[in-house]
Amino acid sequence: MKELKVIGSEEWCQFGALGIPAIKARVDSGAKTSSIQATNIEMVNKGGQEWVRFEVNPLQDNRSIAIGCEARLVDRRTVKSSSGISEERLVISTSVTLGTDTFSIELTLASRDTMEFRMLLGREALIGRYVVNPAESFKVKAFTDAAIELMYRPFYKEKTGLKIALLASNPDLYSNKRIMEAAQARGHEMVFLNVEHAYMKLDAHSPEIRYRGGNILNEFDAVIPRIKPAITFYGCALIRQFQNLGVYCQNPAESIAQSRDKLFASQLFSKNDIHIPITGFAKSPMDTKDLIRMVNGAPLIIKLLESTQGKGVVLAETNKAAESVINAFKSVNTNILVQEFIKEANGQDIRCFVINGKVVASMQRQAQKGEFRANIHQGGKASIIKITGQEKKLALKAAKVLNLAVAGVDIIRSNKGPLLLEVNSSPGLEGIENATGMDIANEMILDIERKLRFTGS
Repeated sequence: MKELKVIGSEEWCQFGALGIPAIKARVDSGAKTSSIQATNIEMVNKGGQEWVRFEVNPLQDNRSIAIGCEARLVDRRTVKSSSGISEERLVISTSVTLGTDTFSIELTLASRDTMEFRMLLGREALIGRYVVNPAESFKVKAFTDAAIELMYRPFYKEKTGLKIALLASNPDLYSNKRIMEAAQARGHEMVFLNVEHAYMKLDAHSPEIRYRGGNILNEFDAVIPRIKPAITFYGCALIRQFQNLGVYCQNPAESIAQSRDKLFASQLFSKNDIHIPITGFAKSPMDTKDLIRMVNGAPLIIKLLESTQGKGVVLAETNKAAESVINAFKSVNTNILVQEFIKEANGQDIRCFVINGKVVASMQRQAQKGEFRANIHQGGKASIIKITGQEKKLALKAAKVLNLAVAGVDIIRSNKGPLLLEVNSSPGLEGIENATGMDIANEMILDIERKLRFTGS
């Protein structure tokens, strides 16, 4: 009887026929079929046979490398995901190398961008060959980071000469990582700048922006601002300085500042005939009762002017509760908006992602049970949605009024038609990319190329 080899719970797989030097796989004997991450899938006919072309991003958390693959289609198979959702997947057959062993394997082509591993090695590939020791990793082959870098060096794009800065606070956030990857995938030099580590010199003859002890930052072609609300004032000052130096900023400082001031933004929307839920603002506690009546009474929404991601937003279900909350905020000199509650929306809203006057993607967000806020950060669930022409027009007009090249426009459906909730000048990418399957980060980089009239790769 053949002695089975021991492999770990994760192993490196190599696919010579597909041109993939190495891809890290989760070994899971509980799953029947093996699968690999695949995008841009298309069917082709070769000699009367069905073949499939697709792209693989073999390195986790790095979409800057995409390898084009081609294989004969052997089956279409219904597979149930770990969340219990059944979907039809295309199945290919190819050879895989695991350590010193090379053998044929069937792979389903799957969307694994949200998974920890870009590949799953199922029990069909293990039977008669391996036994899994879940306590160990890389039993048959281990690669150093340097070895992986060397393998994939030929796949990196040649530098275009375009230099872009991402001005943000956390390089590990999904959105920031995706934007960095997208720019690098197009061959641009991408630099992450921490907002709080940059400072400026104001001088008529030689204005400057410096970074971490003296490095001068005057050489960028473009800046992508991703300023968190807590440092809006300082972040906008830096963006204005970049603009004064002639650097293209994807969202200008004035537009970001206006979008963050919910009261001023609401006034702009009203002035430009953009429909929003009835909103009230007052200073004196003497006006609280009339303020509540003005927005059609409870239930109603109370928002801090600087709220974001659903934080600082309260639902008051009775007039008495609303009066107490409003007066409590006023007693500590906190500015709030009072807004009518759109009951018929049933905890749903729509996020439209606008880039340069075009809605590139839309998703519906559904609040979790017992919650009125549909924000993803508050546990809301996202799904793809087809918006109406009226909703599209509303989203584009809202972004245009604030002069934002990139905007997340939040809309709610009401009995009066679509209403604008707010416009986000640093919209997150994770929810909408996962819900729609679209590469939003790449669209942002393409917009910069168009604005700079870049004609490279």
